[in-house]
Amino acid sequence: MATIEIASKEPWNSTSMNSLSSQYCCHVATHESPFYTRKGVVDRLLGLALLILAAPVIGALVLAIRWSSKGPGIYSQARVGRGGRLFTMYKLRSMRADAEVGIGPAWAAAGDDKRITRLGYWLRKLHLDELPQLWNLVRGEMSLVGPRPERPEFVAVLAEQIPGYLDRLRIAPGITGLAQINLPPDTDLNSVRRKLVLDTEYIRTAGMLLDLRIAACTLLRLVGLRGGRAVVLLGLWREVELPALSVTAAAGGGPTTISVIVNRAAIEGDGSTPRREAEGFAGEREELEPSVAVLVEAESCAS
Repeated sequence: MATIEIASKEPWNSTSMNSLSSQYCCHVATHESPFYTRKGVVDRLLGLALLILAAPVIGALVLAIRWSSKGPGIYSQARVGRGGRLFTMYKLRSMRADAEVGIGPAWAAAGDDKRITRLGYWLRKLHLDELPQLWNLVRGEMSLVGPRPERPEFVAVLAEQIPGYLDRLRIAPGITGLAQINLPPDTDLNSVRRKLVLDTEYIRTAGMLLDLRIAACTLLRLVGLRGGRAVVLLGLWREVELPALSVTAAAGGGPTTISVIVNRAAIEGDGSTPRREAEGFAGEREELEPSVAVLVEAESCAS
């Protein structure tokens, strides 16, 4: 299971988040545009219409979740929205109620995540667990299309370790987006870097036609068009390549774990220094055989 090492030992709270928001608000103000103003109005109206239509489905799923496992049908989490402001995001529960007891906040586990319930597996596969976020749409806290909102426990760490990470807070976060339809859930820093590339592209090129294509792609995937075919069909497929990353520790930071791929041929061949490529998610490790996956732990040397 992938986890983030929190830089500060003190609990993340609203005071910390308000500090982030106050530091970043000036950047948000410079990226206002008539399109995003109109988009906010359309999102609220569309969210209300969809919420009315989806209400019976949400109600039935809540009952099914409560019947199949202990815990509430809907759960809430603090997320970071536009300009670094905190908001409460709602989802249908797809994991055990005690999923984070003893381990704290964690990214999605690569492969089979034991925390996910049987029903939760299908809710996630069909993206039905996202339906309650229509309420966030009505409240103006989220958009239909945009960067995925992250948890505040992770934002401070990611902002320190990934240059330009806070740029994704220039607009309202989305239920779906260019990054979400192209890439799997985050499992490590490189998966976040990949998504940031696509989030930045969306912010730079956003328009009504692009939003309609992303929404249509999401709908096609909901009805069963898999394997990236919907992304290719609508001209939304993106291949994201990251520059090589050096394995170093941030000054003054805590321990950092970086997933890398070591080329076995370079080790077993002429004995030269192996080539290392940072990888984003576990699925790639299986496809790159006969390479061998290793973990390199970079620890801070600060005294």
